[in-house]
Amino acid sequence: MPVVTLTDRIEWAIVARESLFDERHQAGLRLFNGFLEGEPQLVIDLYATTAVVHNYADPPQAGEALVEQVLAWLPTRLPWLEAILVKTRHSDDETAQNGVLRYGTSLATRIREHGVWYALDLTMNRDASLYLDTRNLRQWILANLADKTVLNTFAYTGSLGVAAVAAGAKRVVQTDRNRRFLNVAKTSHTLNGFPIHKPDFQTDDFWLHMNKFKRKDELFDCVIVDPPMFAATDHGVVDLTQNYTKVLNRVRPLMEHNGTIIAINNALFLSGEEYLALLEKICADGYVEVEQYIDIAEDFTGYPTTRLSKPITNPSPFNHSTKIAVLKTRRRGF
Repeated sequence: MPVVTLTDRIEWAIVARESLFDERHQAGLRLFNGFLEGEPQLVIDLYATTAVVHNYADPPQAGEALVEQVLAWLPTRLPWLEAILVKTRHSDDETAQNGVLRYGTSLATRIREHGVWYALDLTMNRDASLYLDTRNLRQWILANLADKTVLNTFAYTGSLGVAAVAAGAKRVVQTDRNRRFLNVAKTSHTLNGFPIHKPDFQTDDFWLHMNKFKRKDELFDCVIVDPPMFAATDHGVVDLTQNYTKVLNRVRPLMEHNGTIIAINNALFLSGEEYLALLEKICADGYVEVEQYIDIAEDFTGYPTTRLSKPITNPSPFNHSTKIAVLKTRRRGF
């Protein structure tokens, strides 16, 4: 039996994703998901003309030979690549975690998706400033949030809110604790020619912020809830496996009648059935119901021709550990 190399597996992954490439090389996609496609120490994302190689090996030195193979091979396979950034997840060095340029001279600063530009700051932190796995959600937002009022909590760099603006939403409020993240959202506005209404970019603690909205009787047609895995402040704790229902209950008083909560939970070790059990607690009073799930695209889940492993935890009825549910809400008295 012939020996299958790392570059063989990446080649098969590229072939499976050919329909996602565009002639101008402006797209973003997961080029190789090693967790499911044969090399769990390595993931490669593509942001326009920049490849971001994630070294998940622990210790990191165990993955360096794999990284070197990618650095030598990938520019010959994709000759239009202008840069390769390597992020070393388990390094003790913050710079290595955030990314070191190992090929080329300049990183991509934007991608185009469904006709919308999204700004990038690829070395801002150990993530790459834009979560590509929520691409299908941004497409759903484009199709469903015209003329709506939208609150994007835990906005990070605001891509979901930017999609809502592109959809023609009446108002979009972006909230996050980190002003630097929200500045990337403002850059996305500029790239698309959207006006920047500064009061709609709000920096504050989630728990305090939701209380302020409630005191002001502010209501929204749609609230997007995409929290980090874990975060603790003096005012509250976010834990996707332990108190996610508390987070969702905090936004429920802000919903217009017949409103929509987009509930995202990306806890890797929380199964799909366990997540549904959390959502059922929210729905028990009869004022919330699960309307639909939004699947993650195949470049993240792997393709039938490339998928070699199963997820660590079964995400069913979702198709990925990033589990997205659309909830419909009713207000009492209607």
